Amino acid sequence: MESAEIRRRWLSFFEERGHTAVPSASLIADDPTLLLVPAGMVPFKPYFLGEVKPPAPRVTSVQKCVRTPDIEEVGKTTRHGTFFQMCGNFSFGDYFKEGAIQLAWEALTNSVEDGGYGLDPEKLWITVYLDDDEAEAIWRDKIGVPAERIQRLGKKDNFWSMGVPGPCGPCSEINYDRGPEFGVEGGPAVNDERYVEIWNLVFMQYERGAGDGKEDFPILGDLPSKNIDTGLGLERLAMILQGVQNMYETDTLRVVMDKATELTGVRYGAEKGTDVSLRVVADHIRTSVMLIGDGVTPGNEGRGYVLRRIMRRAIRNMRLMGATGSVVKDLVDVVIDTMGLQYPELITDRKRIETVALAEEAAFLKALKGGTNILETAVTETKAAGGQVLPGDKAFLLHDTWGFPIDLTLEMAAEQGLSVDEDGFRRLMQEQRDKAKADARAKKTGHADLSAYREVADTSGATEFTGYTATAGESTIVGLLVDGVPSPAATEGDEVEVVLDRTPFYAEGGGQLADTGRIRLDTGAVIEIRDVQKPVPGVHVHKGVVQVGEVTVGAPVFASIDSTRRRAIARAHSATHLTHQALRDALGPTAAQAGSENSPGRFRFDFGSPAAVPGTVLTDVEQKINEVLSRELDVQAEVMSIDEAKKQGAIAEFGEKYGERVRVVTIGDFSKELCGGTHVHNTAQLGLVKLLGESSIGSGVRRIEALVGVDAYNFLAREHTVVAQLQELVKGRPEELPEKIAGMLGKLKDAEKEIEKFRAEKVLAAAAGLVESAKDVRGVALVTGQVPDGTSADDLRKLVLDVRSRIQGGRPAVVALFTTANGRPLTVIATNEAARERGLKAGDLVRTAAKTLGGGGGGKPDVAQGGGTNPAAIGDAVAAVERLVTETA
Repeated sequence: MESAEIRRRWLSFFEERGHTAVPSASLIADDPTLLLVPAGMVPFKPYFLGEVKPPAPRVTSVQKCVRTPDIEEVGKTTRHGTFFQMCGNFSFGDYFKEGAIQLAWEALTNSVEDGGYGLDPEKLWITVYLDDDEAEAIWRDKIGVPAERIQRLGKKDNFWSMGVPGPCGPCSEINYDRGPEFGVEGGPAVNDERYVEIWNLVFMQYERGAGDGKEDFPILGDLPSKNIDTGLGLERLAMILQGVQNMYETDTLRVVMDKATELTGVRYGAEKGTDVSLRVVADHIRTSVMLIGDGVTPGNEGRGYVLRRIMRRAIRNMRLMGATGSVVKDLVDVVIDTMGLQYPELITDRKRIETVALAEEAAFLKALKGGTNILETAVTETKAAGGQVLPGDKAFLLHDTWGFPIDLTLEMAAEQGLSVDEDGFRRLMQEQRDKAKADARAKKTGHADLSAYREVADTSGATEFTGYTATAGESTIVGLLVDGVPSPAATEGDEVEVVLDRTPFYAEGGGQLADTGRIRLDTGAVIEIRDVQKPVPGVHVHKGVVQVGEVTVGAPVFASIDSTRRRAIARAHSATHLTHQALRDALGPTAAQAGSENSPGRFRFDFGSPAAVPGTVLTDVEQKINEVLSRELDVQAEVMSIDEAKKQGAIAEFGEKYGERVRVVTIGDFSKELCGGTHVHNTAQLGLVKLLGESSIGSGVRRIEALVGVDAYNFLAREHTVVAQLQELVKGRPEELPEKIAGMLGKLKDAEKEIEKFRAEKVLAAAAGLVESAKDVRGVALVTGQVPDGTSADDLRKLVLDVRSRIQGGRPAVVALFTTANGRPLTVIATNEAARERGLKAGDLVRTAAKTLGGGGGGKPDVAQGGGTNPAAIGDAVAAVERLVTETA
């Protein structure tokens, strides 16, 4: 049975039994604590926590999941993988243990003709939690599983919680006996390789308290409503139904390995090392396609780094197996053809996925060449110094400059017999992340524990947003936090977070900045609102300062936004939609939105593109946008089902989570997008849109920055002033400016070349005199000296090599010259072959000189370069070089 049929059969089985089938959520987790969805129940977490009402009492799904903690083990074993699909059925206060157990047994053991999977009941073993007598009795007495095939396991194996205070409960696992060829008998308690777990039933019936680990926490009592959360690993069931020994031999992975063998010429099963590489490639390429399909792009942070890491690991393993040239497209296409049977959007989005993957491959192959040279040099230096550990700063350099994931550096260093200072690397990485993320983290989550916001939501319900039709209105304070702590009141000067029962304030989201404004009380108190966020679903948290008076929970208020600012943001947001559509018209559907920010009078728009957008294309896009403005198209918003929105061709942003009902913003006959933001009523209200330019912000992702309305006009006015000034300077008409300025720059470059030529000739003219000044140091001709300040490094090197070539007679020679450039000392040192035979290496000499100068340097044994920070130490550096020559020669 193919994987696509396993998935279809699962959803059909549960739909026939009263479950609402929901599509897989995006792999991009809608949870600030997660980068990617690691388990099938994650999208349902708000329902289990009571934050959001579930769509139905019975639900089923097949959820895409990615886990990367054991990424280094992928390929080395046949059990580790990064992408998997979790089939789940969920009950929210509906059926409980008996219902879940009965459904699971029917799904597995019903015949294929009756819609089941047709497994032999005699091969199924059951585990239950230590004291879960109820579950054991159901399995034994209701289902008829013999007592000897039911085993009890402890909290570590058969008890589930989210790892934090909240819902928890015992588990019951269904295991399949693969036979004696996989190990000794005795059930899953003895051998989990032979008795492989295929389905886990979680009975959420308790509330747990705080504690560490899987076992050290107290049970506080029963939940008011008992829930069911189950998970069946699709790949594990496929392994059994397809009669193969491991998941890599199932239909969706084996075809990728077959393509990799075709591209490399290696054969699976022939050699352990290449088998590992083939499994790495199959797993990582499939995961990469699924991540890109959900809108992740390669980068150096967060989920983008996860994608970059696994893609580059796969590409390098292809190179290790002998692949040359580009291989990613062939591998990606195989995955799309196979997984597209389950996720048709992969086929629809093939071009964009290929574009992103190919751009990352090209970037990595370029980086691999340069980074490998850096790594080899670092390895050589480490070994030469007698070390066994590659310094952390070298690993950080490879990551930061060349895009080498740390695991790639670890693998390549290990191949050379070295370990890596991971602690040093991670310390540098953490310092970099801390600087970048500290402000953003505080902004998004506020200062309060999320439970404080959930408590407000539980007590008062979700905030009603009135801002689509109103900019001000009456409301009531239902929640108040001072310095992150719930409080009944706040006074003048307090930093507060206010929750209202209804609000005109837009909370930051969908690329649109939050509204600002004021909340006024009847008492005369005023709160200046600077930001609005939604830390938990449905709750608008207004952040600001009490300017006057006292604020109390329950007080009636009048909330009003800064309308001028809102209108400017709305113009920017509508302009973003127009830019998106115009880009797609010009570049095709691969120019999909990858992010945006709409602020007053300006916006930035990120989109997928493997290369820079030509200036002519950008000009055409800008013209098209402004032509649409002149058509005075109406902008309308309508709420509809997600299926209806898709039928109408509405564009959805990758990575965004949408419910069953969505808001669609339509701009005439030009643009239609899913969007929760605020917009103008007619395109004529935008006035003018000016695209300032585009640039790269990551592999395969470009960014356009633009101005709207008055800001665009002011920019063009300033440009006109600059053009007028240039006309006056060069005495030409506007259309003549490019040619005239290009001519002036050309003459300037020619003059600079003449000056540089004269300077070089002057420097080289000193060579003869320097040769005559050579000292004899224990038979070595030593030339030292300081040349005029401002001599370039290139000219200094030429002079050093020229002096070295003039020393005749086969004498050992060392030439060490110094200069000062831009206030910093610089040295180049060269040795001839006779000197190197006596142990005098340019690299050693440069390091000695540079250390004296307060810097560093290095190079090859015949010529090396260094510098420092203290020009006054050049004399001491000369003396240090002479001492080392004396000691070595």
